[in-house]
Amino acid sequence: MGVSMAAARTWVERWERQQQRYAVDREERFTVIADVVEHVTADRARPLLLDLGCGPGSLAARLAARLPHAEIVAVDMDPLLLELGRTHHAGAARYVDTVIGADGWTDALGLDRPLDAAVSTTALHYLPEPVLQRVYRALAALLRPGGVLVNGDHFPPGAARCADLSAHVGRRRAERTGGHAHEDWRSWWAAAARDPELADLFTEREGRLAGLGGGAGGQLSVECHERLLRGSGFGQVAPVWRFGDSAVLVAVADEGSAGTA
Repeated sequence: MGVSMAAARTWVERWERQQQRYAVDREERFTVIADVVEHVTADRARPLLLDLGCGPGSLAARLAARLPHAEIVAVDMDPLLLELGRTHHAGAARYVDTVIGADGWTDALGLDRPLDAAVSTTALHYLPEPVLQRVYRALAALLRPGGVLVNGDHFPPGAARCADLSAHVGRRRAERTGGHAHEDWRSWWAAAARDPELADLFTEREGRLAGLGGGAGGQLSVECHERLLRGSGFGQVAPVWRFGDSAVLVAVADEGSAGTA
């Protein structure tokens, strides 16, 4: 069910373009995440990083370029996106197929030492709040003391009117920078479904999604994430970058939290 290098390159490049519609200053957000990870791991000869909801390897590839000595484990449950990442960004990470938050998901990672950092972009917001709480607790246990979780995502303000205004600011920013000139999420997936080279992977993906059923999460506010993180073993939590409802949230694992999963 593999794909050719040429096909993987084409679809990953299209993925990168369509994602610009949804992530305000997407490249800057990637850079901020890498800045944080580089700073936290400056004294580590071979830092161990975990990319949660890696998709086709967009963030993992950028971290590998920035931190060539890092060991990166990239995890996702989407077989199509994982195969694109394995093929197009083969050297960036070790890709793991598992459902984040499911029973035994951390065992599937095959980690042999504590993490220095866990990162994610626009992937954790789909988790229902109780599952997200369990994931945060698991990550606090996997991280070394002082290790960080760095999450770039959409974090709307808690007040509905302010959330609407924040989202509007982000949309206008995307319009000014040309993001809305690209195909959208639905169009990308519709086109991928028509590619014979992706047919088997797409069928497998549809079956997995159907098996997971409903229970999708929502976009929680920064304050809600901070509450969940502090209750999960992260002593210090704060956004380090923000524009509209797009933010990079950093949480630092408490002393003594690692190795208790």
